[in-house]
Amino acid sequence: MILPIYLYGQPVLRKTAEDITPEYPELKTLIENMFDTMHHAEGIGLAAPQIGLAIRLVVVDLDVLSEDFPEFKDFRKVYINAHIIETSDETDSMEEGCLSLPGIHEKVTRPSRIHVKYLDENFVEHDEWVEGYLARVMQHEFDHLEGKVFADRLSMLRRQMNKGKLLNMAKGKVSCAYKVKRVVR
Repeated sequence: MILPIYLYGQPVLRKTAEDITPEYPELKTLIENMFDTMHHAEGIGLAAPQIGLAIRLVVVDLDVLSEDFPEFKDFRKVYINAHIIETSDETDSMEEGCLSLPGIHEKVTRPSRIHVKYLDENFVEHDEWVEGYLARVMQHEFDHLEGKVFADRLSMLRRQMNKGKLLNMAKGKVSCAYKVKRVVR
């Protein structure tokens, strides 16, 4: 089922998400719905706060990039109760966009390598270092679990340049090709 994606301005996008247990109601269905929603919106990652749930659940599918990045062939992962434990000092900058901030694309500087702990969809624990593009995607999505969006990581100047777009988005004045949940004021 395709779920609406919550846009910038929705309070749930500013909440710190809670850990979940294997008993979370209809978790497998929720995970499949998140993948369906993300694919429908042509995204590569989606965090539960983006569909209105303040829980620590993220889905990522990088297979669409496998023509240029063969290492992502059939890459489809679920991250439950994910936390970044440590980051490298080395950083890199790359343009990012977000399904919750449609129409905004900006260069964001992030650590190039991260140490993460998470559970997969079977609640098997993982503790690993991740680098490169996957580390960027994970940081972007895991930011949602901490109540942050990529625009928070922009310089003051770049935030100011996007202020009008963000204000319009928070007022529900944005058009999208996918189902969204706008702020009602």
